[in-house]
Amino acid sequence: MTASRLLSATYWRASWVRFREPVNEFAQCEPVLLNTHDGMQVRGLHWTPRNNPRPKVAVIAAHPRVDFTQHYAFPALLRAGYACVGANLRSIGNDLNCVHEQLLIDLAAYVNWLRDECGVEKVVWLGNSGGGSLGCFYQQQAKAKPSERLRKTPAGRPVPLADISMPAFDAMMISAAHLGQGMVLSQTIDPAVTDERNPMLTDPSLDMFNPDNGFKPAPEWTRYAPEFVARYRQKQLERVARIDAMAHSMVDERSRGEDLCNWPEFEHAPLHLQRAAVQQATFTPVITTYRTMANLKYVDNSIDPSERGYGSLLSDRPHIMNFQLFGFGRLQTPDAWLSTWSGLSSNANILKTGASVTEPVAVVHAGRDLDAYMQDTQGILDSLGSSDKTLFEFPHRLHYFEPDGDEPQNAGAAEQLAKLVPWLQARCPL
Repeated sequence: MTASRLLSATYWRASWVRFREPVNEFAQCEPVLLNTHDGMQVRGLHWTPRNNPRPKVAVIAAHPRVDFTQHYAFPALLRAGYACVGANLRSIGNDLNCVHEQLLIDLAAYVNWLRDECGVEKVVWLGNSGGGSLGCFYQQQAKAKPSERLRKTPAGRPVPLADISMPAFDAMMISAAHLGQGMVLSQTIDPAVTDERNPMLTDPSLDMFNPDNGFKPAPEWTRYAPEFVARYRQKQLERVARIDAMAHSMVDERSRGEDLCNWPEFEHAPLHLQRAAVQQATFTPVITTYRTMANLKYVDNSIDPSERGYGSLLSDRPHIMNFQLFGFGRLQTPDAWLSTWSGLSSNANILKTGASVTEPVAVVHAGRDLDAYMQDTQGILDSLGSSDKTLFEFPHRLHYFEPDGDEPQNAGAAEQLAKLVPWLQARCPL
């Protein structure tokens, strides 16, 4: 048995995030290379309609780690006359060191470039999947007074959000999104793990794949007892809290080394003590979080009922996928864990940021999504502070609006954009 048989090719290759039709006849593209306020470089693609090369309204899309430079929504938006920017961020392709507070600096560079260099008057956020919580976090910080913006990451590291220009979005489109990557992991992390250093040690009473707890392998759906579900969810949060504590301990160890290096008498200390302090201050550990593909919803469709299939975005065999290399939040620095994958510590959580979003918002729900459920969509809607928020439901569509059966490749995208484009035109006309 090989891992390749277990993985969803469409998810890991991100093949359905790309264009599903040629655009060269009606659109042109230029690469974008920007320097951020903190000295990083980010690269993206700027698409404009050939018959309107300097639109006054631009749509920008980004994800913490997925390449959105050729997002499937862009062709329809370009036909309608809008500019589109696929904005890759510093953590593209690998969120090992993904700190969301730093990603906001990248987004600010793109938005400022659109307004200052391209003459764009209105910028619209397209928040697909993990881009939903990222965009809402940016909007919260952009609308805050600079003095009230976050000054530190959840790990306590300084972040210069108060020092940068952060123009807010004028409208937002949130498509097939969850509440935040940490909120996802809080639902998928396996609470049966009893020792992070020995992940095969298991509490059988908390093992969702244990037949004694009600599990039945595919294609039969499982039905867990309510008491088991409640205990399982509580123990998931307790495991997240344990990893949070481990991450903070690692950060504190590094901080103690930094304090020693900043000691006024440091240069007069014995060389072996100086060397030890420098090593302590510069060492960056990596947290390995095993068994993170254990969401009860993967195998029990009575929990948050929908027309979804069995399994997750990553695999239709979660009882095996849970032990594979690939999975949500597998490898993280302590800073990245606390900022991105901790449902308890991350600021990129729409439940925390949504109230700041008072601009027009369209929320798209894919009814057969395997990892963003109606409970997520409802949580987004309830959290948003906007008085102009519209829900578009597509009961039969998948996460990336992939074609179903023998449909044309662009069928799902076209169905979604047939709703989103008129919504956008009514609120941000060209």
